[in-house]
Amino acid sequence: MANTVYVMEASNLFCGDHDPENSKHLTLDEITLPSLQAMYQDHHPGGSFVAMEFEVGIQKLTSSFKLKGWDPDLLKQFGLGTPLKRVYTAYGVVRDKRTGRAIEAKAIMEARLGQATPDGFTRGNLMGYSYSLNEITHYELFFDREEIFFWDAFTNVMRTGGQDQNAEVNNLLRIPGVSS
Repeated sequence: MANTVYVMEASNLFCGDHDPENSKHLTLDEITLPSLQAMYQDHHPGGSFVAMEFEVGIQKLTSSFKLKGWDPDLLKQFGLGTPLKRVYTAYGVVRDKRTGRAIEAKAIMEARLGQATPDGFTRGNLMGYSYSLNEITHYELFFDREEIFFWDAFTNVMRTGGQDQNAEVNNLLRIPGVSS
């Protein structure tokens, strides 16, 4: 990719599946995709003057979004003790400011609706809800139809840039799954 600037211009979110009734393009106010953050553990060896840290994994994935107005169908997806996870798919239009080309960004998350927090009501302002997606067990991130990141808890597959980071571990542990 040549030197350029990519700017997100628009987004949409499907909550549950791709039924047009589940499109949130008219009410979506904000969306935050999962942060990819490594976990580190400090270690100060007994024979060393200097402590160090080791990467030991990745932080849990969470996502959030904010919708304007009430969404009774979405609120019904919340339920303590409900074992059902749903697929949440976010689409973005990213503009290449050098060429003017519109590019698709896409994130797929299998998760539970873990929080629904209403805004305070003020007459004359649009009330909305803030939502959190928790218990994410599957996450895919694409840019221009190219896979950037893929993780599935049940197969223990994690790819970045198409490279399976866990293939060797899965092989040694005899964990069945699709590695690439």
